[in-house]
Amino acid sequence: MATTKKQPDFEEALARLGTIVSKLESGDAPLAESLALFEEGTALLAHCEKLLDGAEQQVLRLSKGPDGAPRETPFDEAEA
Repeated sequence: MATTKKQPDFEEALARLGTIVSKLESGDAPLAESLALFEEGTALLAHCEKLLDGAEQQVLRLSKGPDGAPRETPFDEAEA
């Protein structure tokens, strides 16, 4: 039976990204490890962006104001 790896929450992913950046900036990692870290970092970045997009959608909803200009309203108010 295959185990699925739990996706990190935003804070865990951001902390791991910081570790990866520090390791890559130090220049101490061999090329193969640097490439693996870069791939992991890009995946974590995409994961963080997805989480942030989801959070933004929960908080704000874009709607037209009375003058036709875009207006941000809290998500709960937009559903009422």
